[in-house]
Amino acid sequence: MTTDLSTLDTALGFTIASRHARGRVVRLGPALDTILAAHAYPPALARMLAEALVLAALLGSTLKNEEGQLTLQAQTQGGAVDLLVADYRGGEMRGYLRFDADRVAEMPAEPSLFALFGKGYLAITFDQETTGERYQGIVPLEGGSLADAAEHYFAQSEQLPSLVRVAVKALGDGTHVAGGILVQHLPEGEEGRERLHTKLDHPEWQHVEALASTVSGDELTDIGLGIDQLLWRLFHEEDEVRILPGASLSRGCRCSPDHIQSVIARFPAEERAHMADENGLVHVDCEFCARSFPVTLP
Repeated sequence: MTTDLSTLDTALGFTIASRHARGRVVRLGPALDTILAAHAYPPALARMLAEALVLAALLGSTLKNEEGQLTLQAQTQGGAVDLLVADYRGGEMRGYLRFDADRVAEMPAEPSLFALFGKGYLAITFDQETTGERYQGIVPLEGGSLADAAEHYFAQSEQLPSLVRVAVKALGDGTHVAGGILVQHLPEGEEGRERLHTKLDHPEWQHVEALASTVSGDELTDIGLGIDQLLWRLFHEEDEVRILPGASLSRGCRCSPDHIQSVIARFPAEERAHMADENGLVHVDCEFCARSFPVTLP
């Protein structure tokens, strides 16, 4: 099948007004491969980072301000992976995994979440650049996937009934496709309703959840299936599904020499002197894109 690039590296929002529901669908392709190519991740870890990037795009694309940033970070104890970071800002994503290669090599092809992270926690941080507001929620890394942990986050921190599904497919040519969907029931008080938290057993939500839960991993990663077509498959019974403006997604790392130099400039002069080599250069490694930057002292 010929890849339809218009279905890749895209985030699309939608609302179902009659059910007081909203959602996002994300599908990643070339942008995901660019991020994964920076490190030779074993297949299981490539899938895990791909899931994290889909989640970052699903949550980050809900930010109203393009300067806002969404960061996912796994804090772990006793697992083969001791750091996972994925973030989103203005349609640009980046991600990184740090792991014990020997321990990962001893694991089965599809290790459990606990095997990879041990006793872990998922921190989800929203930074609103323009207002300076910062909000963070932390939930245990429990369940079978990062998507399960994200659902727990919304139930615990946001008190929003939510469904999250993520799928990753490795293609025969070494590339990847990853997709995900986030569906939520709006709190009463939005869309003109009395301000009360939505109950998990609300009939409106039960109906939407039942339809959304029929989505398959193959549908989320089908490069021949448009995202709007996927939404029609899921919700064609509804009177109206309103498609919101889409967002293009790309790999983006903020490790330019100018940015690094501005960070170094914040340190006292004595500390900057200790950082430099005999030629007056500070060598800074970026774990996200696996590049080293020699920067002249400011």
